[in-house]
Amino acid sequence: MIERAGAGPLRRLVVLRHAKSARPQGVTDHERPLARRGRADAPAAGRALAEADCLPDLALCSTAVRARHTWELAAAQWGTPPPVRYDARLYHGDVPGLLAVVRETPAEIETLLLVGHNPGLEDLVLTLAADGLDDTLDRLRTKFPTSAIAVLSWHGPAWRDLAPAGALLTSLTVPRGARR
Repeated sequence: MIERAGAGPLRRLVVLRHAKSARPQGVTDHERPLARRGRADAPAAGRALAEADCLPDLALCSTAVRARHTWELAAAQWGTPPPVRYDARLYHGDVPGLLAVVRETPAEIETLLLVGHNPGLEDLVLTLAADGLDDTLDRLRTKFPTSAIAVLSWHGPAWRDLAPAGALLTSLTVPRGARR
């Protein structure tokens, strides 16, 4: 059941899948860079978050190169980016591991951005979302593409209280940069 107003402050978990990555020969998965499209889409994701008034108080980012570059290009679109913490547990993280990282977030953080990878991020959003606005859950079940942004909202006193089926999927956006 989704907790309603009065059970704590409104909290938002913003989940950003890294932008499109390249697959150069001889480069480990962890070190893969962004592809040309990814370098265009990551700033578009930052602009989409700013336009939606969904800027985070804190960002948690995978240590993989493609996730770090997605974060850097997205955050460069904002006047003053929030603090970022790079966490190796977000690389290849599964739902229990990702949820454990999220639950460690200090209570004073109201909007948290998670930058990472599939399938873990998609599975996390589907696990946490009890419902979605419009067709957001159906769209997410179909595909959570690179650069996609899912926003989950819930009321709670602390991040440690976030539980499966405890949030509402309020938006799903797939920003795309300019094509050349």
